[in-house]
Order: sequence, then structure tokens, then C-alpha cells
Amino acid sequence: MSDEGRRAGAIDPKLLEILVCPLTKTTLEWRADVQELVSRSARLAYPVRDGVPIMLPDEARPLGDDE
Repeated sequence: MSDEGRRAGAIDPKLLEILVCPLTKTTLEWRADVQELVSRSARLAYPVRDGVPIMLPDEARPLGDDE
């Protein structure tokens, strides 16, 4: 991925294919508008900082009821 793509907060599509929630091992949904990878089954949103997914449950944000 180019430096420009990283600055824009893009995630490599190949990486998205292999990343799973560390707790449930289910697929993740990329939300570019908030730079998060969402695990619907765990009800958590993992942050992506500078194009790097932070896949630590302690760093994840719990999803609200409306999400």
C-alpha cells in the first residue's frame, strides 16, 4: 500500500480478508468513517491507528445499542 493510502486511513483489502476478532474468531467489518474494525459477535470496535489495526480487546470500544 502506498504512503498516501496509509495517510488516508485505508486498510489493505488482503489484510481485511485474514483479520478476525481475537475473541470470537469471526470476521470484522471495516468502518472507514470512524477508522474501526467492528466485531458484531463480540460487540466491540477495534481502533485502526495510522493504518495499523489494534487488535487488543483492552483497546476496543464496546458497541452501543444503536450500532
